[in-house]
Amino acid sequence: MKRMKHSKYKNTGLIFELLVRQVASDTMHNRDSKALHILKRHFSKNAELSKELKLYRSLHEEKFINERKAELFLDAVLKSRRQLNESQLRREKYNLVKEINAVLDTTEFFNARITSYKQHAAIYKLFEFTESDDPRSYVDNRSSLVEHIQTQTKAEEKVSLVSEDKDIRILASKMVVDKFNEKYSTLSAPQKRMLREYINNVTNSSKLKAYVITETTKIESEIQSLKRQVVSKVTRIKLNEVSSLLSQLRQKHVIQDKDIVTMLRYYELVEELKKAEESN
Repeated sequence: MKRMKHSKYKNTGLIFELLVRQVASDTMHNRDSKALHILKRHFSKNAELSKELKLYRSLHEEKFINERKAELFLDAVLKSRRQLNESQLRREKYNLVKEINAVLDTTEFFNARITSYKQHAAIYKLFEFTESDDPRSYVDNRSSLVEHIQTQTKAEEKVSLVSEDKDIRILASKMVVDKFNEKYSTLSAPQKRMLREYINNVTNSSKLKAYVITETTKIESEIQSLKRQVVSKVTRIKLNEVSSLLSQLRQKHVIQDKDIVTMLRYYELVEELKKAEESN
């Protein structure tokens, strides 16, 4: 009996989402996007990859009000998947991954955190394996997908990145950045850099955490240096508390949204201390 094991290197839906996010990141940095060229070459209209991607999308996006309809829909999608040209699909996947390995940093690319990873993995297993390969795992993955299809809310549909045309997504990302820069033009350079790192690495928790650790160390060093100029005993005590909080932040396993907001406030605190020092 085969073991139903997921491979992110062969998961068409997962790879497509990672490529789209890479394109968005490249666009925000005004870089020529190699990921965009990969998308255009390998996901053409008549490619088997595009046909399989359409099936991945349907299982992510469709919504049914009862379990029976969700079951019927899943059966229909699996039937369509079996009708694809398997040898051609394998060849196209091989060429896709080969080019990704050649032009992108695959360690960073494939280690990105995807919120819908569980659904991607379940779809892949049902596409690549049969019930006879591993009955227990097959039923578990099937039940997981049926639950996802049945309970998916309209709010989730609206925020689904996979459901939008990639060109529209790229344009939307650029517009968001432009609007952000216009609205928050008063932010300091460190604050802008922190927000840029957060936007670009929101799916890459390890890289974001590494950046936050570096920045908390810098801020703590600056606070310790500036604290020597502070006369108020109360203020000095509060700064010691801030240093303690920065140390705790470095120990966190996962950086959350609220931690980024906290970092922005610490940057502002440092700026205020510098101004106070200059005025003395």
